[in-house]
Amino acid sequence: MSDQESNGASLLTLTRAARLVGVTRAALQKKIKNGELPTFEGMVRPDDLVRAYPETRLADDTALERFSRIKDDAFAHRLRERILPEPEVLAERLAGLGRELAKTRARVERYKTITDWLYEKFSEYENNGGREIRDVMGPLKLWLRHELEKESRDESLQSFVVKESFLRLMTAQVRLLPSRREFFVEGSDTILDAALRAGISLRYGCSNGNCGQCKARIISGKTLAVRHYDYAFAEAEKNMGYVLLCSHTAVSDLEIEAHEIGGARDIPAQQIAARVKSLEPLGEHMMLLHLQTPRTKRLQFLAGQSVRLEVGNGAEADYPVSSCPCDDRNLQFHIRRVAGDRFTDYAFRKLKSGDIVSLAGPKGEFTLNEESPRSLILFAHGTGFAPIKSLIEHAMARDVAESMYLYWFAAQDGHYLNNLCRAWADALDNFHYSPLTIGPAGIAPALQQVAREHPDLAAFDVYAAGPEPFLTAAGKFLRDLRLPEDQLVTERLER
Repeated sequence: MSDQESNGASLLTLTRAARLVGVTRAALQKKIKNGELPTFEGMVRPDDLVRAYPETRLADDTALERFSRIKDDAFAHRLRERILPEPEVLAERLAGLGRELAKTRARVERYKTITDWLYEKFSEYENNGGREIRDVMGPLKLWLRHELEKESRDESLQSFVVKESFLRLMTAQVRLLPSRREFFVEGSDTILDAALRAGISLRYGCSNGNCGQCKARIISGKTLAVRHYDYAFAEAEKNMGYVLLCSHTAVSDLEIEAHEIGGARDIPAQQIAARVKSLEPLGEHMMLLHLQTPRTKRLQFLAGQSVRLEVGNGAEADYPVSSCPCDDRNLQFHIRRVAGDRFTDYAFRKLKSGDIVSLAGPKGEFTLNEESPRSLILFAHGTGFAPIKSLIEHAMARDVAESMYLYWFAAQDGHYLNNLCRAWADALDNFHYSPLTIGPAGIAPALQQVAREHPDLAAFDVYAAGPEPFLTAAGKFLRDLRLPEDQLVTERLER
C-alpha cells in the first residue's frame, strides 16, 4: 500500500491525516463535508491539510494526546508504554524510508535541473526578444523565483514531512479488504491486538497461535512473526501469503484480506472462567465488577452485548458488558444490589478479588451500526448506562460518529459514573453529556429537554437502554418527534 501519487506528491488516507494533525477522523470528515478540505478518491494532500488546519502545529501532538488519553483513561485501560518496534521491524522501516529518501532526492535534483533550465530560457528570451517578450518573461522569472523560495520557507509543510516520516517509522497502517477499514499497528503489537484496540472486530479464537481462526491473506506489505504459533498452514495457504494475525506484526504498511465480524450472529457462543480483578463501590447499592479473562481465552463480543455470569453459590444473572471490545480481556459490569436476589447478595457480601466467575455468551443485538453516517443520541436509564457506555467507547475507538449526545436519566444521585461522563465531555469536542434527574413528575420533563435541544431528529440514530416502562415512554416521545423507526435501537434491562 502506498500513499504516493505518480508525480511524487504525497497523498494521505483520512486515518493517517487525522493522526498527523491530532484530530479525530470524524472531525476531518466534517471539514470535507463542509467543503473546507478537498479530497482525491478519499485521500487528502498535505498542503490542503495544512491550509485546513492553520492553527495546528503539525509537530505538536497535544490534541491527539488528549484524545488518546481520554480513550485510555475513560475506557479503564491500563496505560500502555509507547515502546519501539522490534529491531527487525525498525530496521526494515528505516531501510524503506531510506529508499524513498534516495528516490525523492533524485526527483528533487531532476526538478531543480528543469527549473534552472527554464529560468535560463526565460532569461535568454528576455534578453533577445522585443519589449512584448520582455514584459512577459520578466514577471514570469519573478514568479518562478518566488514560488521556489516560498517552497523552501514553508516550515509547516516541512514539519509535516518530518512528522509523517516519524509516524511511518514508529507505526504501520493496515487497510482491511474488502471493507477498506484502516488502523495503525504501534510498537510490537500484533495485527490482531492493534485491530481490536482500534475497535475493529476481526474473527479470532484462541489468540494464541493454535486455532487458525485469525488467519488472513497479505495482499501487499511485509509482516514479522513476534509470537510462537503451532498452527500448520496448508502449502497452498503459504503460497498465497496467509499469516496468523495473533502472531504477526506489521513491518510495513499492509493491505490484508481478513474475516470481519459482520454482526452478533457471526460470534460463536463462548464459556470462560474469568477471575475477579477488582470490585469498586460506586455508591451504597452499586458496584463496578472488573473481570479478567485468561490471555489464551478472551471474550469476543460486540459493544452493547450481554453475557451470563455465574458466581460461587451457583446463582446466575445476565449483565451487559459495560466496557469496550477493544480491551477484550478486561470486562466491566455494573452490579446494582437487589434485595433478596441470590446473585447480587453473593456479589456484595462474599465475592472478592481473585475469585472465579464463569461467563457465557455473548448475546443480544443492541449493537452499533457503524455504517450509518448519522450522529448519535444515547438514552440511558439507571443501569442502562452500562451497555450505552460500551457503545460510546466503541464509537470513540472507531471514530464513527460525528457527534454524540448522552442523556442519562436517573433518580437523585443515581448517576454513579457522573465524573467519567463529564471527563468525556471536557476532553472531546464532539461529545455532549446531560445528566437528567427523574423527579415526582416522572420522565416527561426530562424528555422535554431533549425535544428543545433536538427539534429535528432525522439526522440522528438513537440508542436507548433501560427498563420496559422507560423504553415505552421514550419510544412514544421519539415517534411524536417523527424519528424514523429504523433509526431507533433499544435494549430492555431487567436489573
